[in-house]
Amino acid sequence: MYQFFVEDTQISNGVVTIENEDVNHIKNVLRMKCGEKVRISSTSGENYFGEIDTLADRMVLVRILEEYAADTELPNRIYLFQGLPKSDKLELIIQKAVELGVYEIVPVAMKNCVVKLDEKKAAAKQTRWQEIAKSAAKQSKRSIIPTVQKPVSYREAIEAAGALDVRLVPYENERGMAATKEAIEAVRPGESIGIFIGPEGGFAEEEIALAIEHGMQPISLGGRILRTETAGLATLSILMYHIESTGETDSESGK
Repeated sequence: MYQFFVEDTQISNGVVTIENEDVNHIKNVLRMKCGEKVRISSTSGENYFGEIDTLADRMVLVRILEEYAADTELPNRIYLFQGLPKSDKLELIIQKAVELGVYEIVPVAMKNCVVKLDEKKAAAKQTRWQEIAKSAAKQSKRSIIPTVQKPVSYREAIEAAGALDVRLVPYENERGMAATKEAIEAVRPGESIGIFIGPEGGFAEEEIALAIEHGMQPISLGGRILRTETAGLATLSILMYHIESTGETDSESGK
């Protein structure tokens, strides 16, 4: 079943009005017909099953059949602070991070980043990145579209992460998985989590020192050196498993 995201203002009296590029996608790409079922998610996180009622030139009207409580979102908001990688690697990172349940992605300009974006290029990239997040959210049946922020400096990222409950820094020079296991298992449902990932050149020593100074916790991802496009996804996978398995255990025990 195909999914579409709409603003809350597009829902009124049991009818959803779909506009803009989604109209072309429904009519000319998917070639959907009246009577076909769709899944709708609003910006406030409400979710509905509906049926296409009208296919007009500039809008598609969907009649709501059922409102339901979605269980596709993690109980924790995970923020991925990703060092700007080369080429189109960030597009892959965004796509997969959204599938794994990330809440927000913040590209970060670090000392060893090769990519340098001016204001104009950053704005164009951000638009492209947000579209990738939207597409991945549709594919993975998310209830929200994770936000991809404009690139920020490393110090700005550190300051932004200061309000989060848990802040993890996978670091190639950190050794020992026992501390990683302890850090992951300490995460509780509802806590906000920040993950800092270095670029291809890794973190500079002074960046790690600044992170530790601000109370962030370096962790190891094992004895192998992971690429920048692998490290964040590995960390997200570990967190997703822990959070969702903990939720199932709590549910079974009646907590």
